[in-house]
Amino acid sequence: MKAGVEISNADKVFFPADGITKGDLVDYYRQIAATMLPYLRGRPVSMQRYPDGIEGKSFYHKNTPDHFPDWIERVRVEKKGGTVDHVVCHKAADLAYLAAQGCITPHIWLSRSGRLHHPDLMVFDFDPSGDDFAAVRFGARAARDLLQKLALEAYVQTTGSRGLHVVVPLAAKDDFDSVRAFARTIARRLARRAPERLTTEPRKKKRGARVFIDTARNAYAQTFAPPYSVRPKPGAPVATPIAWDELGRVTPQKYTIRNIFRRLERRHDPWAGLWRHARSLDEPRRRLERL
Repeated sequence: MKAGVEISNADKVFFPADGITKGDLVDYYRQIAATMLPYLRGRPVSMQRYPDGIEGKSFYHKNTPDHFPDWIERVRVEKKGGTVDHVVCHKAADLAYLAAQGCITPHIWLSRSGRLHHPDLMVFDFDPSGDDFAAVRFGARAARDLLQKLALEAYVQTTGSRGLHVVVPLAAKDDFDSVRAFARTIARRLARRAPERLTTEPRKKKRGARVFIDTARNAYAQTFAPPYSVRPKPGAPVATPIAWDELGRVTPQKYTIRNIFRRLERRHDPWAGLWRHARSLDEPRRRLERL
C-alpha cells in the first residue's frame, strides 16, 4: 500500500534502460498531483496502459474497468452506438491508482464534464518529420505571434516526444466544430507564410522535412498528453510547460521524472493562471478576417 493505493509488483521495471519501476511511476504521480491536477479536473481520461512496461504490449483504455474502485469518479460520454464511462482525475490517489494499473500517460479531453461539446482548450501540435527541433521552435513562435494579434494568449509545452504543443485557453462557448475550423485556418495561414518549414499536409510522404501542424486534436473525444504527464519512452520524459523565454534552451525530452521536481523548485509552473486568459473566439475571428 502506497499513498493510500495498493500496488502489486511495485518493483516491476517499467523503463528498463533507466531502472524506473512501477512504484517509481506511482510515486511520481503522487508527488506531481498538486501541480498537475488543475489541468485534469473534470476531463475524461483515456488511459495509455503498459502493464509490463514500455517494452511490452500497450493499449488505450477508455471505458473504466469494473474492478476500478468506486471512489474514482466517472463521466459518461456519448459515442457512436452507445456510451463510454471515462475516468476523471480529481485527487492524487486517482493518479496514483492509474499508474498502479500501468497507465503511463493519462491522455485528457479538451473539454470538461458538463460542457463536453464545448472545449476550453485549443491545441496545436507541432510534429517534426525528423529531428529538426529548430523548425519546431520556429513554428511555435510563429503561432504565438499570430494568436497574440488575435487577442489570444498562447502557452507552450514540450510533449516529451519530438515536438511541441501550443495551447490556447478558451471560454468553452464555441463547439468543437467551430474551434477546429478556426485552428485549421490558423494552421493553414502559418504554413502559407513559411511553406519551406511548415505544412498542414496530413500524408507523411508529402511533408518532406517540414514540420506538420496538427489540429486534429480539436475534436470531440480527441485527447492530448497533459502537462506533467509521463511519456512511454526511455528516460521517462515528462510533457513540460515552459515559458516562451525558455524555448531556445530546451529540448523535447529535457525534463523527466528524475529532474522535473528540481525544475519546479527553481521555477514555478509557467502555466499557472492560464484560465485567467480564457476567451471566446468571437473577437479573434473578427480580427483574423481583418488581417
